[in-house]
Amino acid sequence: MLHTNIQVELYVPRKCSATNRIIKAKDHASVQINIAKVDEEGRAIAGDNITYALCGYIRGRGEADDSLNRLAQQDGLLKNVWSYSR
Repeated sequence: MLHTNIQVELYVPRKCSATNRIIKAKDHASVQINIAKVDEEGRAIAGDNITYALCGYIRGRGEADDSLNRLAQQDGLLKNVWSYSR
């Protein structure tokens, strides 16, 4: 067993993908969604996915679907789904 003086964090907070807010440990309404990347035939590529974290604030306002569509379109997973309309 090696004894080193390296400090290891027990908790690393996540950031909301839609708002860049830090998701606190007590935010029980937050979710993390993994979307698999697929090949040309529509099969999932093993171990290759994109992760989105959405905070409870976004979900509580009812904007999770819109935010997820916007993020997926920015990453090239969707085409012509989200458009800003406010």
